Amino acid sequence: MRSLCVSAAPAPDMHLYLLLLLALWLEGSTAEERSYGLGGRWSIRSGNGSLELSGEVPGCVHSALFQQGLIQDPYYRFNDLNYRWISLDNWTYSKTFKIPFDISKWQKVNLIFEGVDTVSKILFNNITIGATDNMFNRYSFDITSLVRDVNCLEVRFQSALSYAAQRSRAHTRYRVPPECPPSVQKGECHVNFVRKEQCSFSWDWGPSFPTQGIWKDVRIEAYNICHLNYFTFSPTYDNSAREWNLEIESSFDVVSSKSVGGKVIVSIPKLQTNQIYNLELQPGERIVELFVKINKNVTVETWWPHGHGNQTGYNMTVLFELDGGVTIEKSAKVYFRTVELIEEPIKGSPGLSFYFKINGFPIFLKGSNWIPADAFQDRVTSDVLRLLLQSAVDANMNTLRVWGGGIYEQDEFYQLCDELGIMIWQDFMFACALYPVDRDFIDSVRAEVAYQIRRLKSHPSIIIWSGNNENEAALMTNWYHISPVDLHTYINDYVTLYVKNIREMVLAGDKSRPFIISSPTNGVETIAEGWVSHDPYSNYFGDVHFYDYFSDCWDWKVFPKARFASEYGYQSWPSFSTLEKVSSKKDWSFNSKFSLHRQHHEDGNKQMLHQAQLHFKLPQSTDPLRAFKDTIYLTQVMQAQCVKTETEFYRRSRSEIVNKKGHTMGALYWQLNDIWQAPSWASLEYGGKWKMLHYFARRFFAPLLPVGFEDQSVFHVYGVSDLHSDLRVMLTVRVHTWSSLEPLCSLATKGFVIRAGKAILLYKEPVSSLLRRCGHCTRKSCVVSFYLSNDLELLSPINHHFLSSLKEAVGLRRAHITAIISQQGDTFVFDLETSAVAPFVWLDVGSIPGRFSDNGFLMTEKTRSISFYPWKPTSKSELERSLRVTSLTDIY
Repeated sequence: MRSLCVSAAPAPDMHLYLLLLLALWLEGSTAEERSYGLGGRWSIRSGNGSLELSGEVPGCVHSALFQQGLIQDPYYRFNDLNYRWISLDNWTYSKTFKIPFDISKWQKVNLIFEGVDTVSKILFNNITIGATDNMFNRYSFDITSLVRDVNCLEVRFQSALSYAAQRSRAHTRYRVPPECPPSVQKGECHVNFVRKEQCSFSWDWGPSFPTQGIWKDVRIEAYNICHLNYFTFSPTYDNSAREWNLEIESSFDVVSSKSVGGKVIVSIPKLQTNQIYNLELQPGERIVELFVKINKNVTVETWWPHGHGNQTGYNMTVLFELDGGVTIEKSAKVYFRTVELIEEPIKGSPGLSFYFKINGFPIFLKGSNWIPADAFQDRVTSDVLRLLLQSAVDANMNTLRVWGGGIYEQDEFYQLCDELGIMIWQDFMFACALYPVDRDFIDSVRAEVAYQIRRLKSHPSIIIWSGNNENEAALMTNWYHISPVDLHTYINDYVTLYVKNIREMVLAGDKSRPFIISSPTNGVETIAEGWVSHDPYSNYFGDVHFYDYFSDCWDWKVFPKARFASEYGYQSWPSFSTLEKVSSKKDWSFNSKFSLHRQHHEDGNKQMLHQAQLHFKLPQSTDPLRAFKDTIYLTQVMQAQCVKTETEFYRRSRSEIVNKKGHTMGALYWQLNDIWQAPSWASLEYGGKWKMLHYFARRFFAPLLPVGFEDQSVFHVYGVSDLHSDLRVMLTVRVHTWSSLEPLCSLATKGFVIRAGKAILLYKEPVSSLLRRCGHCTRKSCVVSFYLSNDLELLSPINHHFLSSLKEAVGLRRAHITAIISQQGDTFVFDLETSAVAPFVWLDVGSIPGRFSDNGFLMTEKTRSISFYPWKPTSKSELERSLRVTSLTDIY
């Protein structure tokens, strides 16, 4: 292959050159170090040289081709198949550059890649200096002897598809399943043989776009005497001494021929902590560990999850003053919190608990599962991350699980979670597969894990490490039809990877948070059974994943009364305004080729309609477009109602043991966000638009919630509290007929005290008795609503309970709903008026970005005001033109 580098680069103009020198001077932390970023424009060339173009770094080939107008949006229609050739080719990135400082004055020069996607050979000035095979690792290459004033850098990629296939063929002793994804996913094979974003080869909610490129920053680092390679820390609490400590670890590359002395000053001004340590660094790679005692006379405010307290952090500086005039200063935000995973006996139940204490307080984890926000990571901007994470907080979530089939997220993701109070359940990036354990693979994984622990351990938001997603369950429930005589081999591989390597490295590198082997898992019971459990879905231990698309989701008895539900959910379609951007008119029907193509879950479209028609009439319009929009709406209604029923079951199960099961302390539905515009389990569409489920989540994750359900025709209401203090409340239960906007009857209970962090029974009455008290009422003609209040204010969302399927509702008539829009500052108010009771009222303003204060609600009153918070500047007239108001009665 010919080199893409040229012998010289064009000289920059003097003004630009001086600006660059100034920027580099400001960037350097010491007179003995320089850093030169190599981001920006690179040349990109296809494997046979037929295509050459420029592209941005960080970035990928797909994005470069799109930005140069050589391909359409990869998400448009069937382009995931049309552009498969991009992933099959071997691309080369190259850049010729002049270093704007005298390189001869530096003892050591390194080339740093923060992230390479994925398999490549690196050439510097036409000399091979190394290779990469792991998207999740950081790479450093010594180029001291090769660097010149003008340099040529090449990154020659090999297709991850061909590499994975080669590695699979080379593993001849036994197969490592799964070889390929299900055909409905339209994906690629052997993803488990390459350390790359697993879902980039396809998933049941995402496309196959195995990217190539330099996906994170790349730079030159030059230094004398010594250099700080990395800096990480973790706070710990000493219970016996009742004091906080801070463990700081720093890695140095000492290039001086003799030892380097000096001192370190650690300063946290607001905690009146200032400590000085002497250093003596010998030549070579050196680790410095500092143990800082926080001033006991100062109150340390702890970091709390959202809804439980403040996210207080403290500014810290660590100043290294070393021989030779070397000064290195690092600044960081330090948060103090403790986390414990409690697995202990429960009275009246076999097995063990599985819940988290933060700062000694038991916390019910409420939230969802996070997948990559885009198949192309250069599209995931700060604004995208903040929008999605703020939407989680706005829906009363306190936890996200970073799922093991995606990526370890960028630094800013975790920083935002720290600031917003979002706890992170962090998987390592292994999912739904068995993996090889040859030496090269294990070495790559160990480097990946060591790097990610160092990078992430300082974040208080991360509360647990998990070895993998569903691989224990895949192995022990035999997803891959492994012969019993071969099972021992695969168990040994499993233990080698997750126990003898990943677990060992976590325990050595981070003692500040727990580690579990898998999800789902039985926790300490899994350990007792030899690291794999015969029943990873046990309701008596650990966490569970649960999916059932055929049983009636309105029947809470189909759900597992488990210790912790870390995955569950139902699919729906995204809104028409989201789909419209990547489709054409011929695609706009539920049974179109496009609709079938975007559905990557086997029989997913049929399953949605099956679940919907259990309780709703399917759309009857003869207009294909109207029928398509109505079907989209109905799938969102179904999804929201199903996940609501299941989540409320888990929340009310936190304080009780029934038939030896219960004490549920977590509900993380699948999934929060979308990777493209397609049907999925997400509550946030691609682009951030809230589905009906997300508005429901805002209600069913409320800190104080009444939960209503029936058991043997007896209606119960539980009061559920996530508060830290007891609260006296009153429950109001109302009954409406479907045919009237006036309540038929209303019952206010006496005051109850809901204890902090508990769920208690507030109300219990046979449905027949309730209906008799309310006069002319039957199951089919009436609906129940209920809420918690005190003498002064409403304390909870208004919840509701359907006494029959809505397809059987008597008296329900089409509601005519009007909306008058007014503006109050940056907020718009929608004053609604309805002519009849309206279930699942949905306000849609098309593609105007923003969210409503509420949506998808049951409107039993004649008027109601809803606020709209735009994410970008908009106008009243734009909203009026875009607004469409739908209720369930509109599709009948």
